[in-house]
Amino acid sequence: MNLANHINTFGQAMLERYGERVHKIAIDAGFTCPNRDGSIGKGGCTFCNNISFSPNGRKPNLIAEQIDSGRQVIRKRTGAKKYIAYFQAYTYADTKELSRLYDQALSEADVIGLAIGTRPDCVSDEVLELLVSYQQQGHEIWLELGLQSAHNETLERVNRGHGFSEYEQTTRKARNRGIKVCTHLILGLPGESTEHHVSSLERVLELGVDGLKFHPLHVVKGTQLANEWRRGEYQPLTMNGYVDDVVELIKRTPKDVIFHRITGTASSNILLAPEWCSKKWLVLNAITAVLAKQKINQKRKY
Repeated sequence: MNLANHINTFGQAMLERYGERVHKIAIDAGFTCPNRDGSIGKGGCTFCNNISFSPNGRKPNLIAEQIDSGRQVIRKRTGAKKYIAYFQAYTYADTKELSRLYDQALSEADVIGLAIGTRPDCVSDEVLELLVSYQQQGHEIWLELGLQSAHNETLERVNRGHGFSEYEQTTRKARNRGIKVCTHLILGLPGESTEHHVSSLERVLELGVDGLKFHPLHVVKGTQLANEWRRGEYQPLTMNGYVDDVVELIKRTPKDVIFHRITGTASSNILLAPEWCSKKWLVLNAITAVLAKQKINQKRKY
């Protein structure tokens, strides 16, 4: 079974655009988060492992070393020889520091672009102009915004620290500048149902988006969510429930939107529940099987 036969995947889109495989290499630049450093809040989101993601507990290698490490793994696995530096964790710093780090990544001859994972409330006009400058140089640029849910009640419940309005404002500014936006949505947040998932997608699509990422909510050690789960106050999605909801969202997604990811895993040493979140290919194969059975084709014809 091949997922790319049914949906517009990021890998396939890059293959069509560049004529060869292009893979993201995750970069940890040691950023902190405004929802933990006191800028807008403390404690972080209820589902975030503060110990695991504490900048004081991480000692990231140099950008070049991380790229080389990722390069070696990807080349053996897929043979890809072009890469996008994916600044995955928080991307929260002043423009001068961001420029220094991005320049380091792009100085690698086989790195053709940047994917910037961040919060909607961490993207200033100066940062957007910086990304525009890289795009004008011919680099592949993606701004990945962690919205998680379009429902303010949910965002407040998980102590997200921002609402839908911040996402709307940043998305409009980015896309008006020609920057491609990939939106992250989490399925299975406390109090949410299939209807919430569909509504979040519809609001994102109505505003306009270039890419999507779906993730199941993981219960991991060291989080407030873990305490709620232990007390029986939170029940994670079943795998079948997640698969059904992802398929429903795919059916509602236009063909010009690229799926960067439709599931996610958590490290086994911190994952508490649901157990199936440790089995990426089991989930992907299940989604693909349902898409094939229902003859769903979201693929764009290039």
